[in-house]
Amino acid sequence: MTFPEIDVKSLPDEAYLLDVREPDEWRAGHAPDACHIPLGELQGRVGELPPDRPIYVICRVGGRSAHAAAWLNHVGREAINVGGGMQSWAAAGLPMVSEGGGTPFVA
Repeated sequence: MTFPEIDVKSLPDEAYLLDVREPDEWRAGHAPDACHIPLGELQGRVGELPPDRPIYVICRVGGRSAHAAAWLNHVGREAINVGGGMQSWAAAGLPMVSEGGGTPFVA
């Protein structure tokens, strides 16, 4: 399966960002406006995603999000992998938040 990919610095301002990392990774640090659905839950929760706009998928480094983007495209959604994942996000100095209120980091 193939899928498009984008760099974190090229994300559109109004991008719908889907984070497919595990809950502990999410709690440690994530993009402020991201939606969280762990990869293992994606098939059962795909109905929670907007059907009428592109979905930008992110994980830690890009592997899990690549699988998610490929599957989403396979089932008829428009999905784009965010290359380099949250590691690239943090390296680019983009904003992050944590669930516990502490200093966010990429776990």
